[in-house]
Amino acid sequence: MIATLGALAWLFAVVCFGAIIPIVPTGAAVSGAAALAFHEHHPVTIVLVVAAGAAGAYLGDLAMYAMCRLGGEQLARRLRWLRDEEHLAGVKDRLKQRQVPVLLVSRLIPGGRVPVLLAAAFLGLSWRTFVVANLPACALWATVYAGIGVAGGSIFPQPWQGIVAAVALILVVNQAISWWTKRRAAATTRGAST
Repeated sequence: MIATLGALAWLFAVVCFGAIIPIVPTGAAVSGAAALAFHEHHPVTIVLVVAAGAAGAYLGDLAMYAMCRLGGEQLARRLRWLRDEEHLAGVKDRLKQRQVPVLLVSRLIPGGRVPVLLAAAFLGLSWRTFVVANLPACALWATVYAGIGVAGGSIFPQPWQGIVAAVALILVVNQAISWWTKRRAAATTRGAST
């Protein structure tokens, strides 16, 4: 049990760090931990993986939101969080119309969380709205990624195979969505220039 608590603490720390510095594949960490928990045949451990992942994501999002609110666009540029100003303008428009649904969905779309957090901070979205909307978003995100890990763990007989399969699936999906988004943006740019 102590080893499990230590692993959950590491998962929390990795996800929290990855939420602040968005280069860590946090979804893969949650999926891998869930695949491993599935092979240990402890359903409660899977629930704890979801809780640790959601808590790490939530705390990391709060820290990033606070940094963006306090440091503004200048800090976001310095940390290279702000890359596509046109996309950010579109996200701001969507946030003005539907704050809570946009915050909920942003965590599930690979690469969608950072622009939404930036837009929310730059628009001055209230702390209360952000705190309330981000809680179910982080719980849903952790549940989805843990589900991917459990699916990978249930397909393969060895824990490491389930972990590799879950991480590979997440990376493939993230790359596919990134490719599709870039292609759509390029088509929009070509269409606007003609």
